[in-house]
Amino acid sequence: MNDNKLDLTEGREKLKEIVDKIDVGMVCSFPDGSDYPHGVPMSRQEVDDQGNIWYICSADSDTHRNIEKNDKVSLFYADAKNYTFLSINGTATLLRDQARIDKYWNKFMESWFEKGKEDPNIRLLRVDPIDAHYWDSDSSKIGTFFTMVKNMVTGDHSDLGKEGDLNV
Repeated sequence: MNDNKLDLTEGREKLKEIVDKIDVGMVCSFPDGSDYPHGVPMSRQEVDDQGNIWYICSADSDTHRNIEKNDKVSLFYADAKNYTFLSINGTATLLRDQARIDKYWNKFMESWFEKGKEDPNIRLLRVDPIDAHYWDSDSSKIGTFFTMVKNMVTGDHSDLGKEGDLNV
């Protein structure tokens, strides 16, 4: 794999490309006094022009309670089928912005918020990435497998894809 450090614009574009492609990632917050993170799958609503990732959550959730006490979060996105992975560490901010809630609202959310988009428990979660690292294969799973086998047989260490830090 090649080590890359993408510049700010390329880093944000790569982050957006991967997050938009995978959509659901694990959002890990850190419970007070625990040695282990609390992770939940969440669908991103948007990756904005600054590279911030937006989600909708409930004020009644463990994630919300954890972030109120500790704004550090880690995000993990995985598309094992295409060998694309992304890890992000960042700072979380909890907001209540009705215009943005209206923008993100869809029928699926009604199953989480029975009172509709005016539900007082709806919160926006904005993650401002501090650092991110990606792994991305340029070929399919089968292509990557054959490259790995070829490398084992020949001793050649051909490129299996790309990896690198994202300047976000």
